[in-house]
Amino acid sequence: MKEHFPKFMKETHLLGRLFLRRGLALGLLLAFALLLLGCYPDNPQSTFDPKGPVARNQLTLFWVIFWASVVVFAIVAGILIYSVIKFRYKGENRLPVQVHGNRNLEVLWTVVPALLLVAIAVMTVRTIFELDEAPSDDQLIVDVYGHQWWWEAVYPQYAVSTANEIHVPVGRDVTVNLISDDVIHSFWVPKLAGKEDVIPNEANDIWFRADEPGIYLGQCAEFCGIAHALMKFRVVASPMEEFEDWVASQQAPARQPANDEAARGLAVFNSKGCVACHTTTGGFDTAEVRDARTEGFLTGQPVTHGPNLTHFATRDVFAGAIADSTEGNLRAWLEDPEEFKPGNRMAALAPAFKDPSLRLSEEEITALIAYLQSLK
Repeated sequence: MKEHFPKFMKETHLLGRLFLRRGLALGLLLAFALLLLGCYPDNPQSTFDPKGPVARNQLTLFWVIFWASVVVFAIVAGILIYSVIKFRYKGENRLPVQVHGNRNLEVLWTVVPALLLVAIAVMTVRTIFELDEAPSDDQLIVDVYGHQWWWEAVYPQYAVSTANEIHVPVGRDVTVNLISDDVIHSFWVPKLAGKEDVIPNEANDIWFRADEPGIYLGQCAEFCGIAHALMKFRVVASPMEEFEDWVASQQAPARQPANDEAARGLAVFNSKGCVACHTTTGGFDTAEVRDARTEGFLTGQPVTHGPNLTHFATRDVFAGAIADSTEGNLRAWLEDPEEFKPGNRMAALAPAFKDPSLRLSEEEITALIAYLQSLK
């Protein structure tokens, strides 16, 4: 037994090295695959397929810094590998030649990196100033509120608002004023512009321009609570005529229930207290309404600031843009909002989901769906 112990230890050591090498190779392969997947331009949230001048300028700056870093890495790694091979131990016991500094080399590896950093700094500062403000005098202004965990977009120039969808015309500069009443969020539409923090009690803004029609996916990029990953939104860019049609539809008066089922839904909406958090009377919520709801929430009342539902049926998504506005999804949402979107405020506060005696029946859910789908 004793004589076999060294052999056992040696085999264990070799086996450990084998697993280490294979693990390292597998890890590098996995990292390379994730890198390729993350950089795939056709990905809906890839930054390598810019669709506007802001994202394009930022990508250009990224490529300059990236390739400069690649060149530096190649030079440093090449010298390192050359040195390791050239001056490796060759079985000789004599002392290598001792070197005590080289002025030319020291000047070279000090000046060259400094010049490279200065060039990168100049390009970075120039890009920051170029992208600081929208160049056009005819900008679309959108006030975007980050809420836990959804987005509200208010258009003060048109007196309308929406939720989780930001409609913009193609080719027009859009300045977004970023506002938060709760915690820090981050506004990010990768194909149109970089990230910008949404900070309570601090004015912040960002601008972008969409060069072509499309739906550009965005999301909160700052951890903001339990449902942070479910706080998404869409930027819908359309030709000016279509955008003006959308604005006109949002400015239309709130619709009355078109049939008996929708009328029953309206009655359920009011009797269950949904109106405490949701507006359905058109326009956009005033600062007083918003502040009153926020104050109520902070003082422990069963109320918070919910999406304006006046024209809910014109939206393609809901619940933080995590689901399409289909009848099936609406039913699943109303049956069990906590299961549908864990951590949401409606499940935690609404009496219909907190008080078993007020629980929604299947008939009431059907009526509510009919009412919501009539809000065009």
